[in-house]
Amino acid sequence: MRLLVFQHIDCEHPGSLRRFLADDQVDWDAVNLYAGEPVPALEDYDVLWVMGGPMDVWDVDENPWLVPEKAAIRKWVRDLERPFLGLCLGHQLLADALGGTCGPQRPPEIGILDVDLTEAGQKDPLFEGLPRRQKFLQWHSVNVAQPPDGATVLASSDICRVQAMRVGKHAWSMQYHAEIEPDTVANWGEVPAYHNALLAALGDNGLIQMQAAADGQMPAFLSSAETIYHNFMRQVAG
Repeated sequence: MRLLVFQHIDCEHPGSLRRFLADDQVDWDAVNLYAGEPVPALEDYDVLWVMGGPMDVWDVDENPWLVPEKAAIRKWVRDLERPFLGLCLGHQLLADALGGTCGPQRPPEIGILDVDLTEAGQKDPLFEGLPRRQKFLQWHSVNVAQPPDGATVLASSDICRVQAMRVGKHAWSMQYHAEIEPDTVANWGEVPAYHNALLAALGDNGLIQMQAAADGQMPAFLSSAETIYHNFMRQVAG
């Protein structure tokens, strides 16, 4: 199996999922699109993961590589019909690339917050073995306003209807972060866009508060990540 990962900033990589990839001896290549690395031949890969980043899906003037990235996602999901997983910006890019829409998240969701599986989500193989309600790290000011045709909403929160979705049989995405590690909050807090959004949402002590909340939930985060990873890989193998 060969895994392709689209990355949009150094600190947003597959996180805790890297350990499971190593355990399974899965070969994976990261393409740092923000650094000018081109999209490789998609046919050479079996799985595509798209990570988060500080830019928005419509920031194509500042980040022109978003245009070929969206085209690659569209080809991957619609034409090649191969397994896909998107996280945060990757969730939004899946929607945008396939004809859905994204818009401002008001208020922004920043913190360790509840996410509820929908009825469809409770039956979806990606979330098998997980409780209906879980806490996850959220750090976003944009949401999926309208899912693309063929999408099923799998999870929601009180102020964000599309927290997770599946498109067709092989593409999943989540607005929240299932991949975080113990150093994630500190690393992301050094990104100016993330830092400023955090302070605006949570105040001057926001970073300390989020780190403490994440530390308290870290065993649950890592357990959920492992479950999601193995569920996803079972679908790839199936």
